Amino acid sequence: MNDEILLRVVNLSKEFYGNRVLDSVNITLKKGEVFGIIGENGAGKSTFMKILSGIYSPSQGEIYLEEKKVEIKDPLTAKKLGITLIPQEFNLVETLTVFENIFLGDEISHKILLNKKEMKKRSKDILKSLNVELDIEQTVEKLSVAQKQMVEIAKAITHESKILIMDEPTTALTEVEIKTLFDLIKELKNKRISVFFISHKLKEVKEICDRVLILRDGKTVSICDVDDLSVQEMAKRMVGRELSQIYPNKEKTPQETILRIIDFNVSDMLKNITFNLKKGEILGFAGLVGAGRTELAETIIGIRKKSSGQMMLNGQYLDINSPLDAIKNKIAYLSEDRQGKGLILYFDIPKNITLASLDNYSNLFINKKKEKYKAQEYVEKFDIKTSRLETLLIYLSGGNQQKTYFSKMLDVKPQILILDEPTRGIDVNAKTQIYKIIRNLADNEISIILISSEMEEIIGMCDRVYVMREGEIMGELSEDQISEENIMYLASGLTRRETAYENK
Repeated sequence: MNDEILLRVVNLSKEFYGNRVLDSVNITLKKGEVFGIIGENGAGKSTFMKILSGIYSPSQGEIYLEEKKVEIKDPLTAKKLGITLIPQEFNLVETLTVFENIFLGDEISHKILLNKKEMKKRSKDILKSLNVELDIEQTVEKLSVAQKQMVEIAKAITHESKILIMDEPTTALTEVEIKTLFDLIKELKNKRISVFFISHKLKEVKEICDRVLILRDGKTVSICDVDDLSVQEMAKRMVGRELSQIYPNKEKTPQETILRIIDFNVSDMLKNITFNLKKGEILGFAGLVGAGRTELAETIIGIRKKSSGQMMLNGQYLDINSPLDAIKNKIAYLSEDRQGKGLILYFDIPKNITLASLDNYSNLFINKKKEKYKAQEYVEKFDIKTSRLETLLIYLSGGNQQKTYFSKMLDVKPQILILDEPTRGIDVNAKTQIYKIIRNLADNEISIILISSEMEEIIGMCDRVYVMREGEIMGELSEDQISEENIMYLASGLTRRETAYENK
C-alpha cells in the first residue's frame, strides 16, 4: 500500500491572531482516491484546503508529496506540484472560449504566435478522455455552471494535476448535472488522479467518496471508510451529539393575505406571474436551475424592472423601484450571492449587520456602542463563531458569513423576508438552527418567501409551494400535495398547471 500513497500531511496546524483554527491534522491520500472532508462551519475545512492550495501557510506541520517533503508557498507552487483547487467561484475568463480557458496560462505557441490548432486538438482529446461533450469554440459566458466546472477540471488535467480539491462542487447543480460530475470523478479515479471532496451534502459524500475526514473545531474527530459510516453517524460526529429533528413542526395554517403579485412580466424572464403570500406563512418557490425564481425575487424588490404587472401590500397597490424602496416597505431580501450582493468582506461584523439599517444607529454620527451591542445580540443568537466583533468578514467561514448576512436582513425588522438559498454552504447543525429561526419568525407573523434548490428543504419547511418552470408558475401545492414527485412533475413540465393543481 505504501507505493500508493500520494500525499501525507503530518501535524498540520494553523493559527490566526492566537486562535488555532486547524490543530494537528494527520492524513494520507492514496493515488486515485476520493477523500471527503466534512465538518460544521468553522471546523477547519476551508483552512485545510487553503494550506494545500498555497493560499495560507501552515503555522506548523509538514506536507509530503510522493514521500518528498514540500513547502507550498503560494498557489503557483501548488500548481507546479500538481495540486489544483476548483473553488465555488470559478477562475475562468467569461469572454474567452472553452479551449482558450483550458490552456489559460499554459498557452501553446509556435515561435511568436499562438498555436490555436494544437490547443483545440488537445482540448478535444482531454474532454473526450473525460467523456465530456463541449463545444470548444463556445465562449464560457454561454455555459451552464456544470459545464464551467467541466472546463475547470479539463484545465486541471492540462496542468497535469495529481490532486484536485473540489470545494462544494454540487452547490448549484441539478440532479442530472450531479450525476454527470460523479461520472467524471470516476474517470479521474481511473486516471489515478486523487480528489479532495469538500461538501455539506453528506449523502453525496457517502455516494462518491472512499474515505472521509471529519473535523470539529479544527481537530480530527475521525478518518473512516465511508462504507463504515451512515449519513446519520457522519452528522453526529460532526456536531458531537445526536441531532434532533432537523425541520420544526408546522403548527398553524396562515389565512390573512399580506402580499399579492398580479401578472408580473419581465421580458424573456417572467411570464404572467400571479401568486399570494399570507401573514406568517413560509411560502416555497421550487424549480430546476433557470426556472426564474431568483429573477422573480429581484423583480419584487426592484432590482429588475417589470414590463407589466401589479403588487399589493396589505391591500394597497405599491410600486417598488429599488431595494431601498423595498426596505422602506419592510421587505428584505437575502440574495443567493452573499459575497457579491450581500456582504462587504473587508468590513467587520457590526458594520455588515447594520448596512441596511444604519438610520437606526445614527443621527449626525454613528452610535458605535449601540451598533456593537446589537451585533453582539446576533452573534449570540445565531452562534456566529468569532473571537471578536472586529473580525473582518473575509476571515469568517462561509456559514458564519451567512449567519451575519441573515442578521443584517433581520435588523431592518421586515414584515416580509425573501430568502434565496438561505442554507447554501451551511452545515447540518447550522441548518437546523436557521430552520428554527425561520419558523420562529413565521410564528411571529413575519411572512417568508423561501427559494431553494434542496427538495428536502422545500418539503420540510414550507406551508405552501409554487413550482416554476422557464419563467412561469406551473402549479401550487399545499399540505400533503408537497412531495418530491409532485414538485418534479411540475418542474419538468410533465403536468400542466390547469390540469393538475389549480391555484386556489
